[in-house]
Amino acid sequence: MLTCTKAGIRMVVDAPNSNGPFQPVALMHFRDCAPAEQEKLFVQKLRQCCVLFDFLSDPLSDLKWKEVKRAALSEMVEYITHNRNVITEPIYPEVVHMFAVNMFRTLPPSSNPTGAEFDPEEDEPTLEAAWPHLQLVYEFFLRFLESSDFQPNIAKKYIDQKFVMQLLDLFDSEDPRERDFLKTTLHRIYGKFLGLRAYIRKHINNIFYRFIYETEHHNGIAELLEILGSIINGFALPLKEEHKIFLLKVLLPLHKVKSLSVYHPQLAYCVVQFLEKDSTLTEPVVMALLKYWPKTHSPKEVMFLNELEEILDVIEPSEFVKVMEPLFRQLAKCVSSPHFQVAERALYYWNNEYIMSLISDNAAKILPIMFPALYRNSKTHWNKTIHGLIYNALKLFMEMNQKLFDDCTQQFRTEKNKSGFGVTLKIKVENHTTVKMRLSSVCGLHVPV
Repeated sequence: MLTCTKAGIRMVVDAPNSNGPFQPVALMHFRDCAPAEQEKLFVQKLRQCCVLFDFLSDPLSDLKWKEVKRAALSEMVEYITHNRNVITEPIYPEVVHMFAVNMFRTLPPSSNPTGAEFDPEEDEPTLEAAWPHLQLVYEFFLRFLESSDFQPNIAKKYIDQKFVMQLLDLFDSEDPRERDFLKTTLHRIYGKFLGLRAYIRKHINNIFYRFIYETEHHNGIAELLEILGSIINGFALPLKEEHKIFLLKVLLPLHKVKSLSVYHPQLAYCVVQFLEKDSTLTEPVVMALLKYWPKTHSPKEVMFLNELEEILDVIEPSEFVKVMEPLFRQLAKCVSSPHFQVAERALYYWNNEYIMSLISDNAAKILPIMFPALYRNSKTHWNKTIHGLIYNALKLFMEMNQKLFDDCTQQFRTEKNKSGFGVTLKIKVENHTTVKMRLSSVCGLHVPV
């Protein structure tokens, strides 16, 4: 029912098990109510909070009743936080109904650009005008779910699949404050309602599929991935086949969406969680990353390099050998990138002790792949910082396996001489154990020989 007033528009919603619309009134405080009457007062306050007010077109309308509702919500938050045995069975349908009436709504069309044009640092989100009330409704519902009195067996009659579907639809809200509350709320529901877990995962899958293959726009991908990171962490071993399919068919294709930067940290965390659970997934994951590797978007390439290092930090040596050759062919391309941040990020791998141990154990395969790119760019890259990082990588390779380094140098020199390219790298071997390099003409650095 819509009730028009002089100050604005107020929507009055029928409460469950009531005989008609509930009008707002100033009710007494819980502290002034006899204990035997507190449950009845609690129900009255919940129904009072089912009245929705206009914050958008006329923010100054119904100020008195807006404050009455705000005060009632605030008092109920305190009431269920500091009192035991107040969430009785009749309260459950009233709480869920009040939450649904306030929260489940059609979201307005997005006011920001979509896809790669969206910049979370530049584009201001549209904030929810009714947030003074919505925030308290979220806080109250979370305290309700987290209360030691809360009984999922009673609540499951009201918090069902339809409720979860409507809750998930709200993740497309532009207001980051709302998405943050939604994230916590859904996580609590997932933890307490075992019967809803598969449905929640399935519906999140559907949101991702639509995002990847249809719209490429959704405001809540980062928050949903953050929830999934926690869910994946709790997966039992061995992993179910459906979970592996989710990784390969849903999470990995998220890397190809233009707006990856908005949610990449959460996505990378989920991927690494899977690999820590099951190392045999490493090869398909790395090969998928190489397949989706950006060709012309340097900031996105840096993100891929960040994620790849996180994967290498947890990779098993037996899995590393399966992917090292295509992986280092890609790293050689990154070292050769004219975009200095890409080259710099790739060369930072040589500062990672675990990665260096993997390289050392497999130098015979890796050095021949990397040496031409390192040497060539030591002469041609425009950025002096890159020269220093390349010198560091060459020095580490040299100390790792002198003979192999000499062989690669000789092979490179022979091939370049054949093509008429002069080699200015000077190598001196002392007692067949120490190799020192003069790279002053290469990197602008001088190492005494």
